[in-house]
Amino acid sequence: MLVRFNHLAATVFGGSLHVRHVDTGSCNACEWELNALLNPVYDVSRMRIEFVASPRHADVLAVTGGVTRNLLEALRMTYEATAWPKAVVAIGGCAIGDGLIGKTYAQEGGIAPFVPIHVKVPGCPPRPQEILAGFLHAMECLTHGVEQSGS
Repeated sequence: MLVRFNHLAATVFGGSLHVRHVDTGSCNACEWELNALLNPVYDVSRMRIEFVASPRHADVLAVTGGVTRNLLEALRMTYEATAWPKAVVAIGGCAIGDGLIGKTYAQEGGIAPFVPIHVKVPGCPPRPQEILAGFLHAMECLTHGVEQSGS
């Protein structure tokens, strides 16, 4: 997997993949697993994956949690601020839409009605290896031109 990451990152993304994390109302279990990618066991920086603070610098949006009403607009604004081409990785059952809480007064459910999902990483929470594989799949989607235009 490391060889595929390095090849795609070097040839397609100018050396690295930039990821913007968006928490739309999670229980933080998926965030723990996402943060584990930064520890010495996984050390995604050696694979040229970097987390960025601004969506304007991102290639991939990593979304965790079901969408709450209070964070719906933030999700839309973050998606719109991300430059094309871009991919959205839904991490965990809540972001995919089959999470524990579902749709309630304060919770809108999964992210699919609001932004397109290119890669789904199922689990509650998914393991770091699965998240890493999801990022690789997102890189491949962007490489092969899955998303043609932004409208």
